[in-house]
Amino acid sequence: MPYPPCGTFNETYEQDAAIFRTKAHWVWLVSVILFFLAFPIFADEYLLSIAILIYIYIIAAHGLNLLTGFAGLISIAHSAFMGVGAYCSAILVSNLGFSFWLALPCSVIFAGLIGIILGAPSLRLKGFYLVMATLAAQFIINFVIMRWKVLTGGVYGMSVPSITLSNMEFDTNQSFYYIAFIVLILSTYVAKNLVRTQVGRAFVAIRDNDLAAEVMGISLTKYKLLSFAVGCGFAGAAGSLWGHWVRMISPEHFTLMGSVWFLGYIIVGGLGSILGPFFGVIFFTLTMEVLNSVFTGLSASYPEAIGYIFASREIIFGLIVVLFLIFEPRGLAHRWEIIKASYRLYPFSY
Repeated sequence: MPYPPCGTFNETYEQDAAIFRTKAHWVWLVSVILFFLAFPIFADEYLLSIAILIYIYIIAAHGLNLLTGFAGLISIAHSAFMGVGAYCSAILVSNLGFSFWLALPCSVIFAGLIGIILGAPSLRLKGFYLVMATLAAQFIINFVIMRWKVLTGGVYGMSVPSITLSNMEFDTNQSFYYIAFIVLILSTYVAKNLVRTQVGRAFVAIRDNDLAAEVMGISLTKYKLLSFAVGCGFAGAAGSLWGHWVRMISPEHFTLMGSVWFLGYIIVGGLGSILGPFFGVIFFTLTMEVLNSVFTGLSASYPEAIGYIFASREIIFGLIVVLFLIFEPRGLAHRWEIIKASYRLYPFSY
């Protein structure tokens, strides 16, 4: 930006409520979007696959952030709800002849409905008790997927057709990239505006003090179930994209460890912040890729110590996360807010 925003004032309610308040903000937004739209032109297959993976995980992390970061309801079954969306989309397209463009919203709705059913214990439980309830949901969903072999293929999984639009087939990373990017933009827009509505304010009130929120007239039953529906709906959208990208899904893709990783994404990125999923997913994914490259090279040079090398990779990665949480407990999004505040107040950034 050529000029700092210090001295910029909001003169109307519309300006105060706007997400992007200055022309410089809009220039930055358009520039970033144009850059990522042009990304497939100069990126190779590896970079495109990493970008698509990041986009899909951010979409799913948006849902968990709304559920846990804004509504304060902890869930460790998010990966399973991605599986619900993936299998729903695969079944609709493969068995019933739906197009992906219709299967995607159906996956969102179906995952949201399952989220309401399995999130019902949140009406009576909180804290670690709710964690155990969502843990049960993770295993219930995986059990149904593995045992309902007629629809899901059981442990062998099922193949998923590629996305088509008229005569175009999105069967390459270059073409699928744009679908994932567009869905990411739409999901971020929905999440950002949702937290600015009455629903978002109710989520925050429940998170801060559910008894006080109920006294003020907020229906805990309505908004807790709604938070599960919305959060799981985002996971369903991500699962649908994931299935049509990898083209082969199985229960191994939607494990308990995956749900734990999603919690890590939003904690490291910043709970209760729309940018939190971006920072968390990018940080974890890129760090994991760097560690994989380093330790793959070491294992090739020292094959006799391959077991110790890959074990130390997990130790080092865990150590990085622990140190990060100690020194930046509020997440990367909070650090970004500090940087922006310093810039806005420049040269009086104290």
